[in-house]
Amino acid sequence: MRFLHTADWHLGRVFHARSLLEDQAWVLDQFVALVRERRPDAVLIAGDVYDRAVPPPEAVALLDDVLARIVVEAGIPVVMIAGNHDSAQRLGFGARLLTAQGLHVAGITERDATCVTLSDAHGEVRIYALPYAEPATVRDAFDMELPGHEAALAARLDAIRASHPAQARSVVVAHAFVIGGEASESERPLSVGGSGAVAASVFDGFDLVALGHLHRPQTFSQRIHYAGSLLKYSLSEVTHAKSVSMIELAADGAVSIEPIALSPRRDLRIVEGQLADLLAQGAADPRRDDYIHAVLTDNGALLDPMARLRQAYPNALAIERAVLARTGEAGAAGQRLRQLDTGELFANFFKEVADEELDEDKRRVLDQVLEGIARADRESA
Repeated sequence: MRFLHTADWHLGRVFHARSLLEDQAWVLDQFVALVRERRPDAVLIAGDVYDRAVPPPEAVALLDDVLARIVVEAGIPVVMIAGNHDSAQRLGFGARLLTAQGLHVAGITERDATCVTLSDAHGEVRIYALPYAEPATVRDAFDMELPGHEAALAARLDAIRASHPAQARSVVVAHAFVIGGEASESERPLSVGGSGAVAASVFDGFDLVALGHLHRPQTFSQRIHYAGSLLKYSLSEVTHAKSVSMIELAADGAVSIEPIALSPRRDLRIVEGQLADLLAQGAADPRRDDYIHAVLTDNGALLDPMARLRQAYPNALAIERAVLARTGEAGAAGQRLRQLDTGELFANFFKEVADEELDEDKRRVLDQVLEGIARADRESA
């Protein structure tokens, strides 16, 4: 059985004050064409469909158009879950009605996971859709004490294992941060201080785990796979090769993965050099319409460098002055600070002011406060 796995579309994303909706529509046209050409048994969309809980109307219209072309026109079923950027209630609205059309949406977390059963010449394949959920949401659904993300996800997977027929192959579609995965700057943390990460072993026993959340395509032990994001959504993703994944699930549960590249309308690139050189380079650059982050190596003052740069690169997003970012004691210290999370920054501040370390009790209270702030931010986004 073959699946086309994708995730992290982030429809409605705004990057450096620019809407990426046109770029997203461009690459999704390629995705729909790929679905029609390769005709997988199902399309798996592993969360963060939208960039925020209340997406702009144009993003909703784009998703509606893409899903209609895949499900209604091409006749390919879709299994789609909510990620931590999505509103579970909004994404899951009308899910039971849509199921009859072949669109299986799992937004709200319930004790019984959404299960889609498909069959091929080798028997049944059961696809379990697990939308992202805060541990408190899972605690309410299961009426049991679950201390964190890993325990909450383990409880949901244990419930699936208990009812899964031994002869059927199993697929899990989920949105999670597996320990050891390579993150980027554009992923919203699932929890404070890394406590949202889960061990790969939590998925033991399942034939295929199709994940969303991390934006770089990556695979753990062949069967646990991140498709990666649709486009480059931060500078840390400049070197990523964006793709979707055609996954073959064999009769014995063995998995083979074929990455299929998508061509963006505008790539995200970093260019470096003196402003005059970049202006000359841009004039002859066939990809001058790409999104550009420029690192200027000029030592002296520059008059309105962004306006001048945009004459050569009309979609230049930002300028960085290399002379200000050169390594040194101050630069290295700043870099170290930028790598700390909010909890670590506060712990350093507390030590500086109170002349003592933040003990476990205070750290626990701090984590609870920061988690509450992060949750409120997600819900109001």
